[in-house]
Amino acid sequence: MSFFKSSQTTDQIGQLAAFIDSSHNIVATTGAGISVGGGGVTYGQMLFSNRGAGRMRRSGDSYSSFLPTYLDNMFSYQPSFGHYALKELEDEGKLLGIITTNVDCMHTIAGSKNVAEIQGSLQVNCCADCGQHYDGYEIWKQDELPRCKSCGGEILPWPLYSHIGLWEEDVRKAREWISQADLILAIGTRGNYGDVYWGYRNRGAVIIQINPGRTGFDSVAALNIREDCDDVFKKLKERREENG
Repeated sequence: MSFFKSSQTTDQIGQLAAFIDSSHNIVATTGAGISVGGGGVTYGQMLFSNRGAGRMRRSGDSYSSFLPTYLDNMFSYQPSFGHYALKELEDEGKLLGIITTNVDCMHTIAGSKNVAEIQGSLQVNCCADCGQHYDGYEIWKQDELPRCKSCGGEILPWPLYSHIGLWEEDVRKAREWISQADLILAIGTRGNYGDVYWGYRNRGAVIIQINPGRTGFDSVAALNIREDCDDVFKKLKERREENG
């Protein structure tokens, strides 16, 4: 059941602004929707398009052709307005953390510090042969696929060498943050892998969803804003500036 009567939800941006201004421990959970607004192709779209999930393997053609295609696209666009809006909320001291299934590092590139990438990302990398870690997304900003300085082996990002497993260190962060949340913003996500952290949420937290499509958050959200997140955050910025 919605927390608001229909007459109260006509000004959804005003409701969102009011909740943000009255909250102190906001947690955002984000998915592909927040990155698509920046013009990029999501990891999932690449994975299940031309190459296919069954060919996502380390060896040979699959590795050498798939990964550059994804990375060339990833670094050809910038974080979206939504990424930067969350960074500003963190700077204000209102945003406790971001929980994301995205692997594109765009929250970090936008400047956010507290990001739990629960499926890992292109910031978590290691040599396939000796296991030496090379963490940080900058390693992929080069013309050739990186090789280990110690043994010459292929360096793989977590989504490749884990076969899209969970990054437990960040899962623990997600559980801690969401247990303290007084407001949860579900932005451009369907809630994939939410079962690993959602049960730890503060049951008193208000949930607001920003997504043009229907998702599993529909029935639990106090407010469902059916718009692209960039449009919502632009309107939100204007409203908060108007309100001083």
